[in-house]
Amino acid sequence: MTIVTAGTSDLPVAEEARETAVWTGAEVEMVCDVGVAGPHRLAANLPPLERADAVVVVAGMEGALPSVVGGYVACPVIAVPTSVGYGASFGGVAALLAMLNSCASNVSVVNIDAGFKGGYVAGLIAKNTAKGRTGQGGA
Repeated sequence: MTIVTAGTSDLPVAEEARETAVWTGAEVEMVCDVGVAGPHRLAANLPPLERADAVVVVAGMEGALPSVVGGYVACPVIAVPTSVGYGASFGGVAALLAMLNSCASNVSVVNIDAGFKGGYVAGLIAKNTAKGRTGQGGA
């Protein structure tokens, strides 16, 4: 699985997601600071996103990054809004509402600053998908 951050201020929540996903047994890659203000940074980091079984996108501000990532990948995207940001971010509510209204059909959203929940869900998806590939899955 892969964890993506929009900005460096999202790192504490992303680290919580990473630690949790590792705890579930998932292998985790991180792609940091690829927010929509610099779309070339996302395009330069597509390979780890495209091979992921699940992607956690941690973003504050306008919360647009999960929708953009969802358009590039064919796996579940777990969106984690953060309370960081300036202007009218309303402590993460602006990002939360934007993520809930995503046009990308593969985006699901957890609560504000809920790195544990995002990492746990994505970790389970990645771990169980890997089991299915190796024939170790069960009912």
